[in-house]
Amino acid sequence: MTQPAKQPTLAFIGAGNMARAIIGGLLKTGFPADRIWASEPALDRMDDLKAQGLNTTDDNAVAVKNADLIVLAVKPQLLKEVLLPLQSAASTEDKLFVSVAAGITCDSINQWLGGQQAIVRCMPNTPALVGMGASGLYANAQVSEEQKTQADSVLSAVGITAWVDEESLLHAITAVSGSGPAYYFLFMESMISAGIKQGLSREVATQLTLQTARGAAEIACTNDSTPAELCRQVASPKGTTEQAILSFQSQQLDQVVENAMAACADRSHELAKLLGE
Repeated sequence: MTQPAKQPTLAFIGAGNMARAIIGGLLKTGFPADRIWASEPALDRMDDLKAQGLNTTDDNAVAVKNADLIVLAVKPQLLKEVLLPLQSAASTEDKLFVSVAAGITCDSINQWLGGQQAIVRCMPNTPALVGMGASGLYANAQVSEEQKTQADSVLSAVGITAWVDEESLLHAITAVSGSGPAYYFLFMESMISAGIKQGLSREVATQLTLQTARGAAEIACTNDSTPAELCRQVASPKGTTEQAILSFQSQQLDQVVENAMAACADRSHELAKLLGE
């Protein structure tokens, strides 16, 4: 997306890891620190943010009143109690709320804020902590094109963004990228364990596994071929790689992955109902 015509003032409600990752990404892009507010119950936890030039407060309403775009970066189970006292502050001007709280729908957020607010829901993932995030986003009907561009600019500071037109698709995004890093970590650990069983030290097995994962991802990201085509290029007929791939296929790896992602999406649906009440 293009850069927004107006540079908004931002507020982060909650200053945990994800908020700090986004703030750090914004500062690296040159976003002015004095145009960012951070709100957290314990002010002393934000001494480092204040030292970087951010505005800090322990009053969420103050942060909201001073901002055009508010990032809701609190745990999903806390979002309702955080938003209910903000109804007055939220209604003073046209503001954009960007929620990174998994599972909480736009309807629930609007109900707790007491109006028809402009809301973007975002499903980020943990690689945002190292500037390599993948965020899925959805905008409700109240979000203007300018606000959508602003939200995209904020999340692009920590990785790539992908927009969907249906809010329900955020459950699928949770299954693909939101929870996806854990799948790769699990596969890495399985490779490390298998390498150890074949005689490698944990140090060597870990070093080779992690570098292989990094290299494979880089090839996939910079190559026009699909991952399936890249796999075929590596797996020479009657070679060693082909035997490993055939073993995966015989044990229906595709179905195992599909089942796991379906379970993830199902749980996302369940949490949306539980936490949105």
